[in-house]
Amino acid sequence: MSVLVLLGVGLVAGVLSGMFGIGGGVIIVPALIYLMKMKPLQATATSLAALIPPVGLLGAYEYYRNGSIHVVSALLIAAGMFVGAYFGAKVTLSLPADMVRRAYGGFLFVVSMKMLFWS
Repeated sequence: MSVLVLLGVGLVAGVLSGMFGIGGGVIIVPALIYLMKMKPLQATATSLAALIPPVGLLGAYEYYRNGSIHVVSALLIAAGMFVGAYFGAKVTLSLPADMVRRAYGGFLFVVSMKMLFWS
């Protein structure tokens, strides 16, 4: 797996998390499935591990006990998110609220079309 791709996924998730309060299920899971060719269960488990501790400590622990988490990927994504959330928040705070709402809606539309119509 490419370290740069995983750091990039974390960075994008961090920026969008900082901008819109999203990350795991909307950004990281689809990115791991489509970019890293992970199976959905492993992508979900790895995403959850990357969001520890504030989001999924107990859930990630269960996935870890089951052997479903790709630990290195989760740590790289977390590193990217750490930096990306800062820049996402900075950018969003400089934008008008209407632009932020439309950007978020457009982003969700693109992701949903990808999930519905392209594998």
